[in-house]
Amino acid sequence: MRCDIEGWQQDFIERLAQEDLPAPQSQHSNLNDSDLFALFHSQVLSRFIDIESRRLQRQGKSFYTIGSAGHEGNAAVAAALRVTDPAFLHYRSGAFFLQRAKQLEGSNSLYDLMLSFCASSEDPISGGRHKVLGSLALNIPPQTSTIASHLPKAMGTAYAIGLSKRLKQAGQWPDDAIVLCNFGDASANHSTAVGALNATGWSAYQGMPMPILYVCEDNGIGISTSTPRGWTAHQLQNYPAIRYYYADGANVSETYAVARQAAEYIRRTRKPAILHLKTQRFFGHAGADAEVAYRSNESIEQSFETDVLLQSAAQVIERELCTGIQLSEKAQCWLQRIRRVGTEASARPRLECAESVMASIVPKTLADDTQPLTSTQQQAVFAFDKRNFKKPQPLGKMINWALHEILARYQNTVVFGEDVGKKGGVYHVTHHLFDHFGANRVVNTLLDEQSILGLAMGMAQQGFLPIPEIQFLAYVHNAEDQIRGEAATLPFFSNGQYHNGMVIRIAGLAYQKGFGGHFHNDNSFAVFRDIPGVIVMCPSNGHDAVLMMRQAVQLAHCQKRLVIFLEPIALYMTRDLLAEGDKGWLHEFPSATAPLPALGEPSRYGEGDELVIITYGNGYYLSRQACSELALEKRIRILDLRYLVPLDIEKIVAAVGSAKHILVVDECRNRGSLSEELVTALYEHRRDWQRVDRITAKDSFIPLGSAAYKVLPGKEDIIHYLQEHLGQ
Repeated sequence: MRCDIEGWQQDFIERLAQEDLPAPQSQHSNLNDSDLFALFHSQVLSRFIDIESRRLQRQGKSFYTIGSAGHEGNAAVAAALRVTDPAFLHYRSGAFFLQRAKQLEGSNSLYDLMLSFCASSEDPISGGRHKVLGSLALNIPPQTSTIASHLPKAMGTAYAIGLSKRLKQAGQWPDDAIVLCNFGDASANHSTAVGALNATGWSAYQGMPMPILYVCEDNGIGISTSTPRGWTAHQLQNYPAIRYYYADGANVSETYAVARQAAEYIRRTRKPAILHLKTQRFFGHAGADAEVAYRSNESIEQSFETDVLLQSAAQVIERELCTGIQLSEKAQCWLQRIRRVGTEASARPRLECAESVMASIVPKTLADDTQPLTSTQQQAVFAFDKRNFKKPQPLGKMINWALHEILARYQNTVVFGEDVGKKGGVYHVTHHLFDHFGANRVVNTLLDEQSILGLAMGMAQQGFLPIPEIQFLAYVHNAEDQIRGEAATLPFFSNGQYHNGMVIRIAGLAYQKGFGGHFHNDNSFAVFRDIPGVIVMCPSNGHDAVLMMRQAVQLAHCQKRLVIFLEPIALYMTRDLLAEGDKGWLHEFPSATAPLPALGEPSRYGEGDELVIITYGNGYYLSRQACSELALEKRIRILDLRYLVPLDIEKIVAAVGSAKHILVVDECRNRGSLSEELVTALYEHRRDWQRVDRITAKDSFIPLGSAAYKVLPGKEDIIHYLQEHLGQ
């Protein structure tokens, strides 16, 4: 059989006519005749779509030609599941998509796929933004992952389905749904996959419902690197509390029977399982990949003799559903249909302007359907601390109270992370939450940031409003792709149909005394600054923290926004501003109806316009100290940015007013810090500044102990600058 794409297609049709097929493998009686033929139909359509897409690519009409050839056995997995079971698919799942669509009357899946392959703006899932397998109606959230980074959110979805039932809250998917997530044998080695499978087993081992079917489609090769013989089976069989199944993906009836058995086990027990599905990979990894560079012609030719399409055809003929000639004629009709659909889809419009491309980054705003707490309700929430509730408090305590209020007001909110439960977090910011709202709404997780953020995405897609905590800023780098490559892209690649609004609390920034070093005193959040659609908030004081936390939750609830809430650790328990005992950094808890700040609006301190200091977080605290020590309140003004991403330069310039001299105090590093963007934006917006200077941290990691203050900007640095430039 010829191994080139066009040659294979002609040979396949001829072999059908001649019934030149392998001996049919054993069949299972639970796959009836009509289902067998439907699966064969989906498999052939998927293969022909791949070939048509490559043909159109040579004409510049189709893009991103990674295909499903050899993996069409996953159509049987689709047949074993319900259309209401959410499916997180990798890129070789065309047959699964086509087979699932047969469960939904009126679905035009063939045309939809070709629109996506041709990047048409009429693609019903991505609107022309990517070649993805996705559909809101089919419960297939789009995935662009190539390295199994979709596994953590699939794991999170399984957990969230069980949580919906425990909390008696209706979700996106029904209580008896099971999650399907497939990936390749090479991706099974990625830390993201290992972490997600470990988190699944960790949860199931403790008796938590985790209704998920992982399908590892094992084609034995990752791009050009062969998987060691027996490795994948050994690896997948050794995850605790996850049941293992195996099927030969070339045998459609066996695959269906085993997938059905696994699905019934999961649906009955709510426990997870892995289906190890043996597959082939044909026509290379993707695009111009030439397998002859790393595989012999003999091995390539031999693999085609075990093609799932030939085996499925043999089973169809064995049951006398069609003759070989009839199958050949049908295949030719299907091929002509696909070519007609491809020609039509490739002529449809594409995205033609930046505004259209970006339209789905920020979802449409919905009405806030929750009511603020009444004074009586608020008193009930804070009965545990009524002695202190009316007294001014520091930042950490105010965030804690804000979380109490939010969990009481928004019944779909869940707080989770490392040590957030009984312990109340490393800094006690989640103290008492577990006692008042219980283990289902305040959840201790395992120590894995990828799993924490994956849990957040899965919960958000199920209809919860997650508030995950990352214990320290430096820890988020272990899992930043879960924000950058998964959470932030979901509305973009689904044209706003899917979303995962959340508020990610991160304790961070520097100036901790006598603690941590680099991993607990990290002063870089650059990773968030170039992710489209993400909002980064950073309160410097308790009053702002409460209002901004309310605002962050409202944005996640009404706009489905992804909000990073960056909390300065060094200010958590700070009480004094100028002298010990002055209580200058304590604030009263704002009323439940207090107006929220305008998004992007900096706060102001001081009345002067000789010089304006623009800063945030610890920098605002230090600048306030320097200003007061020099008694400059009437000569300078200090702006606390509060909203770090995106910078609203128009609001910032309006707050600067008539001043022409600006000092930016940035506690992050000189290179790659927010101050670089801010100074650039200021000059792009106005060119009449007399002077714009920066005080930043050194381009250094943060050392342990007092040495930390040698590389961070301090109050003395600000005082020295003000004395030099204001004649003090």
